[in-house]
Amino acid sequence: MIVDTALREREATGRPIRVGMVGAGASGRAIALQLGTPAPGIRLVAIANRTPAHGERAFREAGITEWRRVETAREAEAAIARGLPVLTENPLVLAACDVIDVLVEVTGTVEAAAGVVLEAFDHGKHVVLVNAELDSLLGPILKVKADMAGVVVTHTDGDEPGVAMTLLRYLRSLGLRPVAAGNLKGMVDYYRTPETQRAFAEKHDLDVRKVTSFADATKLSMEATVLANATGFHAGRRGMYGPACEHVREMGDLLPADQMVATGLVDYALGAAPHTGAFVIVHEESALKKVQLAYYKLGDGPFYVFYTPYHLPYAQIASTIGRAVIHRDPTVAPLAGPVCEVVTMAKRDLKAGERLDGIGGFCTYGLIDNVTAARAVAALPIGLSEGCRLRRNVSKDDVISMNDVESPRGRVAEILWPEQSARWPLAAQALRTQPAKEAPTSVII
Repeated sequence: MIVDTALREREATGRPIRVGMVGAGASGRAIALQLGTPAPGIRLVAIANRTPAHGERAFREAGITEWRRVETAREAEAAIARGLPVLTENPLVLAACDVIDVLVEVTGTVEAAAGVVLEAFDHGKHVVLVNAELDSLLGPILKVKADMAGVVVTHTDGDEPGVAMTLLRYLRSLGLRPVAAGNLKGMVDYYRTPETQRAFAEKHDLDVRKVTSFADATKLSMEATVLANATGFHAGRRGMYGPACEHVREMGDLLPADQMVATGLVDYALGAAPHTGAFVIVHEESALKKVQLAYYKLGDGPFYVFYTPYHLPYAQIASTIGRAVIHRDPTVAPLAGPVCEVVTMAKRDLKAGERLDGIGGFCTYGLIDNVTAARAVAALPIGLSEGCRLRRNVSKDDVISMNDVESPRGRVAEILWPEQSARWPLAAQALRTQPAKEAPTSVII
């Protein structure tokens, strides 16, 4: 049974999928707005947020007028059983609540989210990640732990990796051969900071560090890493190529043909119409099939660009929730070990003794790199960078290595990341002699 039919059947029979959401920032509120409509066969039954007022705002904007504040899983279960949504400051309450079917993680954190996700697995819950920060760093090992628990972990449709992956899987089902996929991006400037982005963030009621990560290539790199780990495609070079073009359909002629055919590529189109969504490039050598594709206005080949001209994470997440719970089908999940990771780059000259301020901060930006190249220089993953203290000076645009920093102790992510690296040691060693080329340091459109 396809997902929309199955969800409508659940709606008709009073068996909706019960969703608990962790995080009530801008993204969480938008998701609550959509699920509170409600989406057929799905109910938002719980929100956890460390600032309760934000959770209350999310409920109100979703049209939910009554809810109960709870402190324990048992209290949550009792309220939800009576049809009353719940709000808590403690996300572990939702992870342990037996009447919640799936947890949606929307905080954009690494450390806090990792602990909640593991707890959700322990209680038999599927997890949808609207969290490229966590997924790009620890997605492979989280997939292993989800499999062991018999649950699904997935990134979400509507976010660019999900849009690209949904299109890619459809094209594969037609017998076409995808060889590249990625985002459409309006601008990239590695040196944007919370100060330069503050006015934009305030205008659109967004978190300023999140906005900074959008502008300085970190979020772009994290999303591409999620896609790389789900497809096996590589980055053509550190930071990707990101060719500027007028329309995304030009991408088939702008990315290196040999790399697309040999390894597949994740990349992005800069400044290209339709200015949003995701693309997939397929390769076709059959002369007769090329005639057919040309007849249907896709060009002369051998590379053909397909694209989705929108990405709506707040709305398309309903499809991911349905697929995860009903069909146990992750929209986007790692194939195995990491193919790429996001390395930490110095945003300015940094001095020994400085403490790094993490994703979307003043100190660093993140760039995607193939994991073999990243491990060859012992690069510090951007997802582990926050709170690290520099042991030495680092020049602007240099990679910061694990050896350059003292890391905070006792973090969950600091345990999971070495476990992930140890599980796939060959992936981290096989191509040490082939480091990726560096991308230009800044492009602005």
